Order: sequence, then structure tokens, then C-alpha cells
Amino acid sequence: MPKEKSLFSHRYGAVALVVILVCSISFITRIVLFVKSWPNLELSFFRFAGIFLIGFFYDLVVGSFFAIPVAVYCWLMKDSWYARKWQRIPLFSLIFIITFILVSIAGSEIIFWNEFNVRFNFIAVDYLIYTNEVLGNIWESYNMPLIISGIVLVTCILLFSLRKKIVSSEQVSMHFVKRTLFLLCFLTVPTAAYFLVNDHFKSISNNNYVNELGGNGVYEFGAAFWNNEIDYHQFYKERNDLANFALLRKMLAAPNATFSADPLSIERKIISDSPQHKWNIVLISVESLSGDYLKYFGNKENITPYLDSLIPKSLFFSNFYATGTRTVRGLEALSLSIPPTPGQSIVRRPNNEGLFSLGSVLKSNGYDVNFIYGGNSFFDNMGYFFSHNNYKVLDKGDIPARFVHHTTAWGIDDEASFNFTLEQCDESYKNGKPFFDHVMTISNHRPYTFPDGRIDIPSSAQSQEGGVKYTDYAIHQFLTDAAKKPWFNNTLFVIVADHCSRSAGKTDLPVNRYHIPCFIFAPKLIKPMNEARLTSQIDLAPTLLGLLNLPYTSLFFGTDIFQTPVWKDRAFISTYQNLGYIRNGTLVILSPQKKISTFTANFSTGTAKQIPDADTLTNEAIAWYQGANYLFKNGKYKSLHSN
Repeated sequence: MPKEKSLFSHRYGAVALVVILVCSISFITRIVLFVKSWPNLELSFFRFAGIFLIGFFYDLVVGSFFAIPVAVYCWLMKDSWYARKWQRIPLFSLIFIITFILVSIAGSEIIFWNEFNVRFNFIAVDYLIYTNEVLGNIWESYNMPLIISGIVLVTCILLFSLRKKIVSSEQVSMHFVKRTLFLLCFLTVPTAAYFLVNDHFKSISNNNYVNELGGNGVYEFGAAFWNNEIDYHQFYKERNDLANFALLRKMLAAPNATFSADPLSIERKIISDSPQHKWNIVLISVESLSGDYLKYFGNKENITPYLDSLIPKSLFFSNFYATGTRTVRGLEALSLSIPPTPGQSIVRRPNNEGLFSLGSVLKSNGYDVNFIYGGNSFFDNMGYFFSHNNYKVLDKGDIPARFVHHTTAWGIDDEASFNFTLEQCDESYKNGKPFFDHVMTISNHRPYTFPDGRIDIPSSAQSQEGGVKYTDYAIHQFLTDAAKKPWFNNTLFVIVADHCSRSAGKTDLPVNRYHIPCFIFAPKLIKPMNEARLTSQIDLAPTLLGLLNLPYTSLFFGTDIFQTPVWKDRAFISTYQNLGYIRNGTLVILSPQKKISTFTANFSTGTAKQIPDADTLTNEAIAWYQGANYLFKNGKYKSLHSN
């Protein structure tokens, strides 16, 4: 007790209290997440110690930031005021707010971990920005009045138990000069932390759960917020640009491609020796449709009965990989056919107008080009991006109420979007125009509610399985209705996921968490087959154009898989900072601080074993990612067609 008394019986005792409070709540949160992650930790003494020692370091850093307003308050209050009882009101209010925030963050972190198996990251930053959708989603998914009441109750109990320690700082006087010196000394801690600490200190293991547990959610959130775009040249391994593009041109070479004279470009003319097909395209990008939801890939719950039935009737890509873990990454890959660049998706970046896209190619060939979304297209900057890249954007504000059966915070039911899409297809057909409609679904998203009476899982269950099965039902209804249309036999229906439902695993980039299904269904146009070659999301656009036998000038990083030899097969997977390149069963990861790691990857479990780097694969990985960054940042990935 004497030590405790001397610590808090000080003008800045409340500062110490806040730091201890932050560390204590963070420690409890870490213990909860530790227990939840126990089966995946593969613990050793070193990993166990690292989780809690490095975690404590990050907790102290965060505590120093939280304590700043309390430190400033203690500095401002002169002795004659600070000793009076009335000043307890602002001091207690300030500590109440801090405690309420800390308890709320702890609960939010546990929920976030349940969903993503990581600390707060870019996803959490995006959720803060798009408050209408996110707060509405939270309100629909959880009993928020009860949760808020619980947080207030816990905060009040903590504050009541700490009340004597808070008031004990009133008993010690400190003149202004001394208070100022103490404040300046204290502020050196958060200042040094801001400039010297980064979120890589926690990376002590090849087990991602261990690294995440060693972090602090608040710190990770701040790091993600400030690093919206990560400068490739500053943080990643580089090679000479000319050497990179020479390698890229070799990898992109095809019998039907002729490159331009510019050595720092991948521009090439794609020709065809067969007549062009003016086929329509309806591309359905399905929210969070992991490959392992399908019975074909081993699922036992029968939640995709229709999609499974489509496999023998479609050109089905069974070894198809998403480039990222967010919808905006999927939309970037499907529309721009470009590998992910570090930081945020191009869909969310500045200067993303007038880019070379699937929409720009088809629009220049006389197609009606629409992006249809059942939510608010303001979310994730989708509306701005597509409307400035040769697409007409139609979102829930454009969809008539007569189509809508159910609404959530994210938007309207998938049936409504699909029925509206049928109307757009009819309109284009009536006007004698071929059409390309890219539809983005939303129902497979928390709170996982949908119109009742459609499937054998009730909407009230709010289960992910229900969300998946309802989307499967809606796609079935859409294709059944489309089959009655005069344009059906001249249309390619493409069904592909934007990303998997979960992306976390034991490794930084668990390859199984990027495996998604992709179908091209056109019973009168495309011969059904199972295409088992390794294929990336960025290959879909050029492959579709290849099926049309459409001649065009390409800037795509993706390739027409049917014009590309098997030895060139590769895929790209990423988080916002780790860039993965898969080829011949090997995974190369480019990371900040110019790190390169090479692994043999298990495509079933997502585990990976580190092996020595191989110059050939390393150089290829750098060429793809540095090349993509070069063209985008230098304005050379622009549309070759007028808007």
C-alpha cells in the first residue's frame, strides 16, 4: 500500500491511473483473445513471452496517448482550484469518458476478432468512416441497448472503485514551473512512440495469431488510419524499372499479343483470327462467397445447392483466387485487372478516374455498361470510382420500391437488385445494344437477414449460412427468370466472389483464405468444363474478352487463360501491406521494410513452410507489384478510350 499511495498521491497521479487502466483492460482483452485463439497458437515459451511482453509494450504506448488529456488537465489547474471539490466533476468526467471508451473498445475488439481473427485494421478504419451502414448493421445484429447499458455499468463500477485514487492527487500541491516540467517530460513518451514505434515490432513469429495477440487494437487502428497508402518505393524491395517491364512483357507474351515500342509499358494489341461475338455479359460479384461454402469443395451443410448444380453446366474455375480480403479489392481486380498495390485499393484512392477497365473496353465497343449495387454506392467510394471509369452507376436509390422485399443497414435484398438488373437488360435489348451489367450482392453480410419464406433457414437466425443460402436462392431465381428472356441465349452469366468470408489464419497470407469459386454459365455459347489451372481474379476480364474474340489494345496485367501456357500460371493475394505471389506451389511475400519471404504453401490448410528465397520467383513478384505501382502512380494505366 505505501507504494500505491506514493504513486497516486501526486499531482499527476491520475495520469498514472489512466496508464494502468489502459494496460489492465488491454491485458484482460489479450487473455480473452488468447483463449479464443488457443488451438491455432502452436505455443512455445518464446512465443508466450513475446505475446505478453511485446503486448505490454504496446499497451504502455497506447496508455501514454490516452493519458495526454488528463496530463494537460492536471497541468492547467492551479493549486487553489485543484484542491477544491468542484474540480472533481471535470476530472471524473474525463476519466469516465476514457474508461467508457476503453471498455467499449475491449468489447468491440472481441467481436472484431470473432469476425476477422485479427486486431483492428483497415476494415475497422473503413467501418469508422461509413457510420450509417456500420452503425445500422451493428444495431440490427446485436442488442445494443443491453450492451451499452452493460458498458456504462462496468465503467461506473470501475470509476467507483478507483475514486479514492483519483482524489488522492488533490492533496499534493505543485507550482506552475514544476507542473510544466513534469508535463514536458511526460509528453516525450507519446512523442517518441509516435516517431519511433511501428506495428511491425509485434512480428516475432511465423504464426499470425501470435503476432496479432502481441499487438494492441487501438495502436493497430491508428497505424491503419495513417497508412491509407503505403509508398512502394520507401517500404518494398525494388528492381530496375526497365528490367521489371522486360520480365513483365515476357510473362504477358501471348500468340495473339503484340507489344508497343515503349519499354516501360505493357500496352499490347490483342487480335483474334475468329469473328467477334457481340455477346452480353452479366457479372455477379457475390459478397464473401468463400470456396469452402460449396459442397464441391467439401462443405457438408448444403448452403449452395444451386451453385453446386451449376458446376457441371458451366465453365467452372476450380482453382481461382481472390487478390484481397475486401470488396474493394475484388472490384479492383475484376474491373481493372491489376495486382493489388500496397495500402488501400485503387477504388478508394485519389486520381483513380479514367482508368483502363473492362467497362472502358466494352463501352468503346458499343455496350451499355452498368454497375448495379443494392446498397448506397457512396460506401467504399464505389459510386465515384465506377462512374468515373466508364460505368453508369445504379444503386438502391435508383431501384424502385416495387422490387424491394427486405432492407438492412447495408441495403436491399439481392432479389430486388437482380429483378432491377433484368429490367436494365430488357431496356438495352429493346434499344438494340449489347450490355455489360456488373451486379454486386449484399445479402451475405451481417446481420444476414433476408426475406422470409425463401429458404429453410429463418432470417431471424441471422446466420452466415442463411446469408449464403439466400444469395444462392436469389441467383437461382435470377437465372430462372433470365432464361425466359429473348436475350438469354446470347448472354454470358459470370458468378464470382469478391473475396472470402474470412481471411485470417496461422500465416500472414493463408492461401486457402483466398480460394473463391468462379462460373461462366452460358448453355448455348460456352461448353461446360472444369478448368483446374491456377487462375487469378485479374485474369477474368481478359478471359471474358477472349471468349468474345474481341480485338482491343490492352493494359491489363491479367491474361486470357486460354491464350496463356500453363507454365505461366500464377496468382496474387494480399493484405493492405503484405503482397503475395503464388507460382508452382510457392508463395513469395513482399513486406514493408523491404522484406522478402518465400514459402511452400499448403493450399488445403493455408499453412506454409519457409524456404530459401529463389531469385527467379522473387524477381517476378517484384516485377508484377512494382510494375503495377509504377503504371498507376505515373498515370500510365489510363483508359485508351474516351468516356
